Amino acid sequence: MTARSIRTVSLPKRCVDALRTHQAMQAQEQKVTGEKWQPPAGQPKGLVFTTATGRATDPRSLNRMLTILCRNAKVRRVRVHDLRHTCASLLLAQGVDARTIMETLGHSTITMTLDTYAHVMQTTPARGCRAHGRRTGTRGR
Repeated sequence: MTARSIRTVSLPKRCVDALRTHQAMQAQEQKVTGEKWQPPAGQPKGLVFTTATGRATDPRSLNRMLTILCRNAKVRRVRVHDLRHTCASLLLAQGVDARTIMETLGHSTITMTLDTYAHVMQTTPARGCRAHGRRTGTRGR
């Protein structure tokens, strides 16, 4: 865990609503678990993914859970880390600036973001020109 890994990020309302629902379920689980709920000293409070005893969930366990969810939904299997790339790619495709994406992902430098997502950014200007052409009645080439 780094200093940049704990940060505030902007989320759509439906994500915030889902997280609040999850938080309420976790609070109920904590009550049921009682004294067995013992996060280790120094662990940040309010983690989204915890074990039944309040400890941070191992990333491999998250990937196993995500694999099951993907299989049940009959979609291609992805890892938790793939979701970061999907998020960044979707933000870029929507025209969000690289600095905002850098801060959202917690990258230490803008160069890291630009180098990692250059392939996505190369398709964005052409798409923007085509969209602009549709708005003005001209065709972007």
